[in-house]
Amino acid sequence: MKQVKPLADRVLIRPVAAETKTSAGIIIPDSAKEKPLQGEVIAVGEGTKDEAMILKAGDQVLYGKYAGTEIELDNEKLLIMRQSDVLAIIK
Repeated sequence: MKQVKPLADRVLIRPVAAETKTSAGIIIPDSAKEKPLQGEVIAVGEGTKDEAMILKAGDQVLYGKYAGTEIELDNEKLLIMRQSDVLAIIK
């Protein structure tokens, strides 16, 4: 995988895979799948003079439904967003 280093207060996130079946076994088509709201931080920037970087690689996080910009890197869809777009760290 190519190395990507986010700048300033940005983080690179790998979204968790969307559910493909319901609990009743119904297969959900791609057009009806919900955008995942959870992911793993895989790279972080240095932060800014006004905002220290509190996230680190490996953190499991929750983020807003429309947060971030989707990018494709080595045939994998990732999100890059500001640290302030992350809602919570999952422990």
